[in-house]
Amino acid sequence: MTIAQSSIETSLAQAQPELTRPASLLDRFKGPALGLFLPLLAALGWELAVRFGWSNGRLVPPPSVIWQTFTQLAAGGELQIHATATLTRVAIGFGAGVAAGTLVGALTGYSTFLSRLLDPTLQALRAIPSIAWVPLFILWLGIFEASKVTLIAVGVFFPVYLGVMGAVASVDRKIVEVGRVFRLSGPAMVRRILLPAVLPSYAIALRSGLGLGWMFVVAAEFMGASQGLGYLLIDGQQLGKPAQIVTAIVAFAILGKITDWLIVAAMKPFLRWEDRFAGQGSA
Repeated sequence: MTIAQSSIETSLAQAQPELTRPASLLDRFKGPALGLFLPLLAALGWELAVRFGWSNGRLVPPPSVIWQTFTQLAAGGELQIHATATLTRVAIGFGAGVAAGTLVGALTGYSTFLSRLLDPTLQALRAIPSIAWVPLFILWLGIFEASKVTLIAVGVFFPVYLGVMGAVASVDRKIVEVGRVFRLSGPAMVRRILLPAVLPSYAIALRSGLGLGWMFVVAAEFMGASQGLGYLLIDGQQLGKPAQIVTAIVAFAILGKITDWLIVAAMKPFLRWEDRFAGQGSA
């Protein structure tokens, strides 16, 4: 054994306890705690600015007023009703958009013919602003839930479609050739090679689609809704209640973050095989 090999083995032996060290309680919870630092710091700064008279807090209420409005709406059950209505619309629209986007993205990514046939039209439709669909969907589907859910599904469809199509088209050809060498059938090729290769990009596409779903639900609830967080925004604007407007915005942020976390948690078991860079300074 050479001196260099001995030195390398000694270094690996010394590093092994550090690599296998179990995560401490601080390591497990410092991520979520660190993520709350900036919002809490901004809330504290604005509260102090109003308390010390640097702002009157009339147009942008301080966190204490927002919290009071939040608790009042929750105590009367109004907040739960509007949040449930919005969540239901996002869930149905997200499901429909994901199903359509996954199917069309997989087909166009797998088939060059379908990509040349469908992709130019879909890219043109993707450039249309969300608000432009509103009068057309009202004319076609009426002012009730069908038009709102369809608008959300349209918003979710395009990022999922692009993510799936790009992921399928960018699968390494050498990996596919290995599957052919082992004479894998079509379903086996999809299950053992294409699906694992596509999943990381698919998870990102789902999160992007969900984000646009939450954006489109606001436009959807401007379409004559009588329930929903978007309705709270309109009601607060018409009645001159800035605290209610900010409360609805905060509720959107909380629900959006929770649903995004649910997607990350649901996809995590399927991505355990990844050996990727976790970021500089990560635990």
